[in-house]
Amino acid sequence: MLASSLAAAAPPGTEPPPPPPPPPGSTEDDLRKLQERLDALESEVEQLREQRDEAREEARTAAEQAASQATEQALAEKDAEEKAKAARKAAEKAIDEGNKPTDQSVVDGQRLPDYADGFHFGSYGRVVAAGDGRGRPGREADIVSWGSRFDEQTYAELELRREDYWKATGAYTRAVATIAFTHPIFHYNGDFNAKLAIRNLYMEETGLGAKNLSFWAGSRMYRGDDIYVLNFWPLDNLNTVGGGLGYQFASGTFLKIHGGVQQPNDPFYRQSVQRPAPLDQPGDQTVSILDRQKIVTSYKLGHVFRFGETAGLKILGYGETHHVRAGQRELQDYQDFEDLPADHGFVAGGELSLFTGKRSTHLNAWVRHAWNLAAYGDLMAPAQLAPDNSTKGARDLILAIGGNYEIKFFGIMGGAYFRRFRNASPDLDFDDRNEAIVLVRPQFWFGNFAGAALEASYQTVRRGVITGFDPEDTPAPLAASLWRVGIMPFLTPAGRGSYARPQIRAWYMLTVRDAGAQSLYAQDDVFSLRRMDHLIGIGAEWWFGSTSYFRD
Repeated sequence: MLASSLAAAAPPGTEPPPPPPPPPGSTEDDLRKLQERLDALESEVEQLREQRDEAREEARTAAEQAASQATEQALAEKDAEEKAKAARKAAEKAIDEGNKPTDQSVVDGQRLPDYADGFHFGSYGRVVAAGDGRGRPGREADIVSWGSRFDEQTYAELELRREDYWKATGAYTRAVATIAFTHPIFHYNGDFNAKLAIRNLYMEETGLGAKNLSFWAGSRMYRGDDIYVLNFWPLDNLNTVGGGLGYQFASGTFLKIHGGVQQPNDPFYRQSVQRPAPLDQPGDQTVSILDRQKIVTSYKLGHVFRFGETAGLKILGYGETHHVRAGQRELQDYQDFEDLPADHGFVAGGELSLFTGKRSTHLNAWVRHAWNLAAYGDLMAPAQLAPDNSTKGARDLILAIGGNYEIKFFGIMGGAYFRRFRNASPDLDFDDRNEAIVLVRPQFWFGNFAGAALEASYQTVRRGVITGFDPEDTPAPLAASLWRVGIMPFLTPAGRGSYARPQIRAWYMLTVRDAGAQSLYAQDDVFSLRRMDHLIGIGAEWWFGSTSYFRD
């Protein structure tokens, strides 16, 4: 249209201009080529984008790998540092363990609680509520020195100890303080008072100067193996204030030596009188005329032969010496004195022990013979002396056996002993005795938390010559005996085991006496009147963490 307008506007006679050429590439062929070029460019761009994405992915992967390697290296360095630290600790522990005394170093084959730094609490105890079914309280009915535990009274020990390891010397120390309480207690009689005693108050060290060498000093119960069902230590059961040492040889041999002093509250050891105060002062003062201590020493040498991983045989020899110095005591007349001779006593004995190391299965046998002063025991005052006021001629012989066996849901404990005691008096008297007991306690466990024990015992005593009421009676010894049978159901939170504690339990026991056993009690005593007697009770017993009662 623009060309037509220009042609119309041109002067007349002028030739019209030629038509413009067509624009380049306006043909279909050109358009097709252009489209191909565009497609090629788009393909190239897509390839570049893919290459860019691949490069970015490779860079990200490389970064992640680098970070992972760095993390692994850091963890490896940390692990190596921890391993090195652990190795140092292990080395230090190995050194400590190397210095630590071997198990059983001072306890005759019984393992004490392991040493551990800090304060620790332990206890043994039993609490009893019992009666005879007729309104009277429960009462011990045994006629031998050590009998059934069914009729024991309430008793508890509370132990606090401090244990330390001293790196400067490689030694271990243990300070032990034990307080004991016994019946009656406040909730029974309403008396806000307590019968208590210090049973342990001593310091023990092990490993000072030599790995398995131990020393102790103080006041303590000092004893070996017992017969649990009789509450009896047949060989060594000392209460002493003194000190001792022990050494465990690598071969399994052990040695223990101890010395201590005692002074029972008895005229054999002490006599106090009143005397005027000095220099004309007013009043009187207490003066000790007789004031002598008993010195007791003990010696133990033994060896443990090992069989397999846990079983073994223990053999030991044992001895004691008892000694008091000479002294004087005042008779009834003022300043009329009597000389008392020095006195001595000795003990010789031994133990043979077989043990499996599993479920407390063991069998122990003992023999113990004591002469003179030692025949009366460690805290007992001599009576019925020889004509020269000494204990010369006194004898005490004990043969004992005890053990425990367990398999699956069944166990059996037992104990027996024979004792022959003669005091220093030349003539036989009531204190001279032969006595024996045989006791067995089979028990069954129902699952892992309950069980029941049956117990039966036979006890017999033969006292020295007894003079009858009738002067024409021929003096003769007194023979007495009784049977006891009982049952004890119990709950045991610690699971199966004859020595598993704590226990909550109830019990019934029947006692049947012969005429001789009834005659041992005073006139009108119910035991002298009853041929048959009953005991019904409920109570609890426990022990844990105590150096005096630890059991595997």
